[in-house]
Amino acid sequence: MPSLRPSAARTFRASLSSPSTASPFRTQPGAPPCRLCAHCISPQPTWRRFQSSASASASNSKETPFDSQTSTQQNPSPAQAQTQAQAQTHYTFFPQSLPHGPPPKGPFTIDLAALKKEFLQLQARAHPDLHPPSSKKRAEALSATINTAYKTLQSPLHRAQYILSLRGIHVAEDETAKVADPELLMEVLEAREAVEEAEKEADLEGLRTVNEQRIRESIGRMEAAFNEDDLGRVAEEVVRLRYWVNIQESIEAWERGAPVVLKH
Repeated sequence: MPSLRPSAARTFRASLSSPSTASPFRTQPGAPPCRLCAHCISPQPTWRRFQSSASASASNSKETPFDSQTSTQQNPSPAQAQTQAQAQTHYTFFPQSLPHGPPPKGPFTIDLAALKKEFLQLQARAHPDLHPPSSKKRAEALSATINTAYKTLQSPLHRAQYILSLRGIHVAEDETAKVADPELLMEVLEAREAVEEAEKEADLEGLRTVNEQRIRESIGRMEAAFNEDDLGRVAEEVVRLRYWVNIQESIEAWERGAPVVLKH
């Protein structure tokens, strides 16, 4: 039976034709959250830049991140600990597959097969069972850190958000910005409704194909912006990509009649 609730996409189109009508995606003071999400977002206008020396130290040193941590953490001085914290990034753990570090020095797109191979090698060396009891806790912490680094870099969305955070731009944690692209928001609403109203999983194959193309195009635009070191454009594209990744996750987790909840 078709849904009896008003179409969010139709409501949105109607709001566009009436200039005096507030957009359903802009949360007004005292108003309930919009139907699209708990909050509307857009990139911050001001950026703070952070230059990391991690890529240079990783490419110039023959010592692996594992060797460096296990040797210097035995009894680091306060100055050494501060230097390590400033230089260490997720990229530092993978000097073979990511020798140039994050953009703008290194490319945004990475070889996932090479990254996985190096990750497995690192985890094999860091496994707590291979270390004496005195260093087992340290090995467990290092193994967890390597795992976090790999999972972050493996995902284009999380990788982009992480790179921006290295430059002082925390898009993933920003709950104050707004998306000002009505066409994007309408496409997201229509995709969400298509997932909600699907009668069987096969009904979503067309949407799945279209959404995968949207993700590829978004990643391509993001890579071009990183190449030009245009962090404002990168942040805007992160917002778009997050919507399409949400739709992808909703398609993968589809259940008949289940509502779709989009998160930023």
